[in-house]
Amino acid sequence: MRVKVSRKAHFNAAHRLYRKDWSDEKNTQVFGKCNNPNYHGHNYELVVSVTGKIDPETGFVMDMKVLKDLIAEKVEDALDHKNLNIEVPEFKDLNPTAENISIIIWNKLRPHINPNHDLEVVLYETPRNFVTYSG
Repeated sequence: MRVKVSRKAHFNAAHRLYRKDWSDEKNTQVFGKCNNPNYHGHNYELVVSVTGKIDPETGFVMDMKVLKDLIAEKVEDALDHKNLNIEVPEFKDLNPTAENISIIIWNKLRPHINPNHDLEVVLYETPRNFVTYSG
């Protein structure tokens, strides 16, 4: 029997969506307001889910305190109140779209989750726009 456990978290960050190899016109055409050269911010909401078998000894799929601390250390400390384009090394040459941010978060967490468990990241950029990445 497999069970999914989830933890919600949030962080605030600024970014600019653009490609250095495109003209200003093409960046504006593709990314619109999100191409603002002065950046713009989001209040990101995050749901991290781990699916696996329940440990018969503890009754947990994963200790939620461990998951909470892992998200705080690997995600919130790395991304909260940051300019993603400038301050987060993973985005030096990667456009910080919600899709790419979710993959970076998954990659930061995956090595610390039981390899027999599935990991899913759901990232809300706005209350109505969100992406899901499961590896």
